[in-house]
Amino acid sequence: MTNAFIRTLREDPADAEVASHKLLVRAGYIRRAAPGIYTWLPLGLRTLRKVEQVVREEMDTIAQEVHFPALLSADPYKATDRWEEYGPTLFKLRDRKGGDYMLAPTHEEMFTLLVKDMYSSYKDLPVSLYQIQTKYRDEARPRAGLIRGREFIMKDSYSFDIDDAGLERSYQLHRAVYQRIFERLGLEYVIVNAVSGAMGGSHSEEFLHPSPIGEDTFVRSAGGYAANAEAVTTPVPEAVDASNEPAPVEVDTPECPTIESLVELFNTKYPRADRPWRAADTLKNVVVNLTHPDGSQELLVIGLPGDREVDMKRLEAAVAPAEVEMAGHEQLAKHPELVAGYIGPQVVGPNSPKRVAQVVDGVEQLSGSVRYLLDPRVVEGTSWITGANADQRHVYHLVAGRDFKADGVIEAAEVRPGDPAPDGSGPLELARGIEIGHIFALGRKYANALDLKVLDQNGKAQVVTMGSYGIGVSRVLAALAETNCDEHGLAWPVHLAPYHVQVLATGKDEAVFEAATTIASELDGLGYDVLFDDRRKVSAGVKFADSELLGMPYIVVVGRDLAKDGTVEIRNRRSGERISVSAEQAVAQLNELLAAQLS
Repeated sequence: MTNAFIRTLREDPADAEVASHKLLVRAGYIRRAAPGIYTWLPLGLRTLRKVEQVVREEMDTIAQEVHFPALLSADPYKATDRWEEYGPTLFKLRDRKGGDYMLAPTHEEMFTLLVKDMYSSYKDLPVSLYQIQTKYRDEARPRAGLIRGREFIMKDSYSFDIDDAGLERSYQLHRAVYQRIFERLGLEYVIVNAVSGAMGGSHSEEFLHPSPIGEDTFVRSAGGYAANAEAVTTPVPEAVDASNEPAPVEVDTPECPTIESLVELFNTKYPRADRPWRAADTLKNVVVNLTHPDGSQELLVIGLPGDREVDMKRLEAAVAPAEVEMAGHEQLAKHPELVAGYIGPQVVGPNSPKRVAQVVDGVEQLSGSVRYLLDPRVVEGTSWITGANADQRHVYHLVAGRDFKADGVIEAAEVRPGDPAPDGSGPLELARGIEIGHIFALGRKYANALDLKVLDQNGKAQVVTMGSYGIGVSRVLAALAETNCDEHGLAWPVHLAPYHVQVLATGKDEAVFEAATTIASELDGLGYDVLFDDRRKVSAGVKFADSELLGMPYIVVVGRDLAKDGTVEIRNRRSGERISVSAEQAVAQLNELLAAQLS
């Protein structure tokens, strides 16, 4: 410790919100270099390398490792349209000759071109390649230390097959390897259905680590359904016979700024004969502003039952690659037909008097009004209370399909506990999780864009089909830190800790330092990683606090008991168990404990 590049902090860093961020900084594993960018210090790097080793050992059973540059030419990404689709999250730069370059957020294009360059026959396939590489994304709101950064370490791998059956085999191989990786790391995970988004492909699954600090909401049912909330589809109700529904009625609704106050007014002034009005009887119309990859902007109105809120992450997934934000006064001012707080479907989408039909290249296109998308629950024949597009006025008995239509449907409403699972397997429960892995059946999107073909058995050119598989290695380390800690500091499992043992020499007696040195040297000779706290002018209390913060799985305390009865204390950092053994037996005892856990 007198020579180690380690400095601990007693106070939490001001910008740290979660345990892993606080403890990794305080214990000297990482240091902040810029927002969302961290320097790996010796302790952190040792643990990171051990996580990477587990990943490599398992990936090497199904794939071969390569390593691409992080600085890439823009040309392949322009060919797949991702140069623009990535939007502002892509770090773009130019060289001195004016050429476009980027810091890679992912490497699909490069893997595709590499296989295209080297393989030409179906006999070369299947093949799977992987790398562990630094990636870059210009996150608008980096948070939680390593959980969401602008620079991060990822294992990404890609499979290449001649047909869909081969892709399915490769997909299942990666899926099984991921399960082994997370089981070896001791990291709890849930596999959930996910949206493929801008990546494309026929299907994808996420590996989520359940955690209250996770950014992802996922759902599961007792019957086995599991999905990221973004991928949940709403069971669509049957259409309703509205032939006996009265004509729409427009009424004054003063001082009704909320759904609750609107429902209260209707139950007071316009009561139903069969039951009270509920929030679910109202049609809420939410206006958002989309920014497309080319920079163009578009207003979008989303209609959903008034007892639901828009889930921004579900909305973002539904409109990707566009970016989305709530519409502001400036955007609404350009559309005076949209009366804030009283918007109804009568003036948007196909219902708008501004809607103009024109034929372009033989195809009828509609333009001139704000696009209108509906929640799947708003089915034909359902009757609604909604805005009348005039200040302090609403309309009721407005029937979907009869009185208004939409441009389509959208899955953007929040998913709530108790909602039915899409597969009928029971009510859903919600939880939070950290995304630690994601696997995609990409199909032929990138192979088509970059013309990756091989000759098949008949000598004909066949487009290769691909899979993409990612593990957030640095994020996994943060998730492990979240799991392996207590109020005093980190508490690593033996196979991931920077050092297997920390030996503490406490007190001023020279015999204590000699005995501690002997124990540390003998353990080192047996091949164990040992951190020796040999600091002479540091109190025992500080050494104990530092050892608990650093989190080595075993701590050997050589101190006053040595002179009293010739014993030292072995502490298990994770269980809290303490045993006293003679100084001569300490190494043998630790060797037995460590060998059992490292075998």
